[in-house]
Amino acid sequence: MEILKINGQNKLSGEVTLHGAKNSALPILCAAILVKGESVIHNCPDLSDVKTTLKILEDLGCTVNRQGDTVVIHAENITASKIDENVMRTMRSSILFLGALISRTGCASIYLPGGCDIGTRPVDMHIKALKSLGAVIKENGSSITCCAEHLTGAKIILPFASVGATENIMIAAAISKGRTTIINPAREPEICDLAEFLNKCGARIYGAGESTIEIEGVESLHSCEHKIIPDRILASTYMCACAVTGGEIVINDVRPTHLSPVFPVFNEMGCRLYLDRNSLRISAPKRLRRVKMIKTMPFPAFPTDSQSPVTAALSVAKGTSVIKENIFKNRFRFVSQLNRFGADIAVDEQMAVINGVKELHGADVYATDLRGGAALVIAGLTAQGTTTIHSIEHIDRGYAKLENNLEQLGADIKRIKYEEVSEKKCIEKETAT
Repeated sequence: MEILKINGQNKLSGEVTLHGAKNSALPILCAAILVKGESVIHNCPDLSDVKTTLKILEDLGCTVNRQGDTVVIHAENITASKIDENVMRTMRSSILFLGALISRTGCASIYLPGGCDIGTRPVDMHIKALKSLGAVIKENGSSITCCAEHLTGAKIILPFASVGATENIMIAAAISKGRTTIINPAREPEICDLAEFLNKCGARIYGAGESTIEIEGVESLHSCEHKIIPDRILASTYMCACAVTGGEIVINDVRPTHLSPVFPVFNEMGCRLYLDRNSLRISAPKRLRRVKMIKTMPFPAFPTDSQSPVTAALSVAKGTSVIKENIFKNRFRFVSQLNRFGADIAVDEQMAVINGVKELHGADVYATDLRGGAALVIAGLTAQGTTTIHSIEHIDRGYAKLENNLEQLGADIKRIKYEEVSEKKCIEKETAT
């Protein structure tokens, strides 16, 4: 096991470059199953969720090679259509293999996926959509078996702009028969990136990022080369790290349109933002100001994945801020850990009232989920004294070598093996006696 040790209150400065978006990489890797050829994916982040996805691809019969941030997938010979239960339960996005396997093999058998416990994320929209395309689905409570001689295009209206459901439909319908229309799809940049990858492979997808997506099914997809978009959630996390330390940093490989929903929040906090082509310079004040109200909603509104780090930043802002979480019911689970730093945050169902305090103190805390773990890192960077963060495997699901990049910006942060910590304590105890 490993932990993060942070000695806080070091002002951040310097430059950092974004890695590829986790929420874009995972569906694109799943979609590579459809390609009877070679998929060359650049800017693929080195994350635990990505490693799990690549393992699933290998288990299904794909040949996977990785060099640096480039992954090459050969999916000519898919030899299986069932995914191991233990692997499925490690991440939520494994549900995306359902649409891909049905389209490629005619059948798929998977278990209900896992991931961060941030609230109910039902797969009913995925199931209903695939049934609309002609799939026959059987559920037994823990697993799903889905078969179809062929998928046929249909008109699908989503009651909620679900990112995962939109992606599953796009993947499944890409090599279906006829036209599929998705009404009220998700509009996130990652949806557009998936569409771009599939279209490079020969798919015919129109309207990604808009209120309606049209998909003309094709017989097959061919090899392509694609670069994953930069991670906008990682960018907002770096912005929070800079903001709480009163620093000034430059974030490279930024796409301003992807970050536009978070810019007003940082402006209201008193940060100055300067855009220059593909880079963003953020300069923070000595102390942040409160933000009157933040409401998380699907893109192009404020993203739920940025909410936790921003909550941590606002914990030391002057005044009272309010955040309404409209996407995931349990997204505020990390707040109890954040309050261990001396933060003053009250949560009532899906509403958080953040009374900013002048200073946080170091704490011994546990990451409850991916973005909640990032929030604890933000708190540790601004806290007086030493912070120890446990269960950092959650953080590794979405942030590649976060501690190394923050250290390059001036943070005092180290990843330590748990065995090393235990041994050090034993030596200290023996010395004291």
